[in-house]
Amino acid sequence: MSKATIETWVSRLDRWLWENETGGAAGGVMRVLWHSARVLFAVVRDVLFGHVTLHAMGLVYTTLLSIVPLLALSFSVLKGFGVHNQLEPLLENVFQAFGEKGPELVQNVLAFVDNVKVGVLGSVGLGLLIYTVISLVQKVERSFNEIWRVSQIRSLAQRFSSYLSVIVVGPLLAFSAMGATATLVGTDMAQTVLSIEPFGRLFSLATRMAPYVIIVALFTFMYRFIPNTKVRTRYAFIGGLGAGIAWQTTGYVFAKFVVGTSNYEAIYSGFAVGILVLIWLYISWLILLMGASVAFYGQHSHQITRQRRVRPCAVIDERTGLALVYKVAKKFDQQGGGESISDLEDTLSVGPETIQRIIDKLLKKGVLAIMGDEADSLIPARPLDRITLAELMHVLRSPEHSLPASLYSDKSVDAIAKGVTAAMEASLGQMTLAAWVRGEETVVREATSPERAAS
Repeated sequence: MSKATIETWVSRLDRWLWENETGGAAGGVMRVLWHSARVLFAVVRDVLFGHVTLHAMGLVYTTLLSIVPLLALSFSVLKGFGVHNQLEPLLENVFQAFGEKGPELVQNVLAFVDNVKVGVLGSVGLGLLIYTVISLVQKVERSFNEIWRVSQIRSLAQRFSSYLSVIVVGPLLAFSAMGATATLVGTDMAQTVLSIEPFGRLFSLATRMAPYVIIVALFTFMYRFIPNTKVRTRYAFIGGLGAGIAWQTTGYVFAKFVVGTSNYEAIYSGFAVGILVLIWLYISWLILLMGASVAFYGQHSHQITRQRRVRPCAVIDERTGLALVYKVAKKFDQQGGGESISDLEDTLSVGPETIQRIIDKLLKKGVLAIMGDEADSLIPARPLDRITLAELMHVLRSPEHSLPASLYSDKSVDAIAKGVTAAMEASLGQMTLAAWVRGEETVVREATSPERAAS
């Protein structure tokens, strides 16, 4: 194959990867394959060049600190409701990747948990225990927010209530459901039904598939609710499905690997099991974070660009802010409703982090306001005829932090900056947002005319 032919194929592959998905393949199977290939490429690139591996490493360390307090807290709640006996089978399923060493690890963990007496810890000890557990969930949220390009975290009250719900109420509901299912299956009527084919065979198949279903449901729940942004259930499920299957399959392969760890035991002696636990925790968190990346790029395919992130730029900020405010104001003026933030992220292909940063600035300056049951829609904060375009430009151009005094010390530079601002104000005059969204062509023509600029 000649060099020219290779370059031609590489060029075609390059165009195929970076072409906007609003064009290209017409639809059907080829479009799904194209989209999947782009998502896979973006996820692999994030793993190789992003912070996914660093977050996975950090979560391994936090897990080692939090696993016993987490199980102790959950065990205490479950024990109060009499369903704590179901904790051991669940742990055996989690540690099944360690083969014959799995039951030994489960017994060691349960021994640690049993030695932690939550009732006698005292207020300080209980507070530290809860903090250790909450820190794990908090780091998971930060990792997901990093993947979803979300810079704004939940408020302290929201985090406290959400985390405690996941830590305390979540295990109780899960184990209660498992216990109710086991009780239902054990009834005479259920046994009679299961003795009839094909119900018995279907139940046997469902039992074998149960670990996959449980882990996919768990991952889907995490992808849907942990990131501090609106994640569509469809893409959370796609990420959960891929990560769940990968986690179960990797566990099977890892179990085969553990069987042949005699060389590791010869090298590391008693530390071999501990090292295997660290490796498995890292692989597990890496798979979980990769599933979150799949969900993100599936929902925001326009973010699959040559550069992993859109770098800050004055032109991008101004144009994004103008487009954002125009869409919000026009929809509010014509339909009387708010514009969804997720829809803005889909249509303005500059990255959720850029859009969120500009939205925060517009909210603080009183140009836009949040509305909706889930606080995911934007409306003008004031009547459109009371917001001038000059004010809007000042808000978009304003720094997020106070500038150092050295930038104002040079009079020549200061004069140019003030001249640019004065020219902008003279060009826009007293034109309002209402005039802009109701007569764009006239307003733009007047604003950019040489006569107006000269006056």
